[in-house]
Amino acid sequence: MAPDPQSRSSWSGMGTGWAITTEMIGSMLTLGGIGWLLDLVFGTDGVFVAIGVVLGAALGVYVVWLRYGRGDG
Repeated sequence: MAPDPQSRSSWSGMGTGWAITTEMIGSMLTLGGIGWLLDLVFGTDGVFVAIGVVLGAALGVYVVWLRYGRGDG
């Protein structure tokens, strides 16, 4: 029995959506983790974590835009 073409097309963007989601979360966790380590070194209370998470989100948006958002033109 052949798969229904309509059900295949309804799930076609799922891989791209998961890739974008993991890119965003991963960049925020990575730079937030680096910020946490800097907080431990300098003895601050969450300053570098907050900066790292915000910079991670910005970097994640930029990388997602480079990979998926520039378009063909």
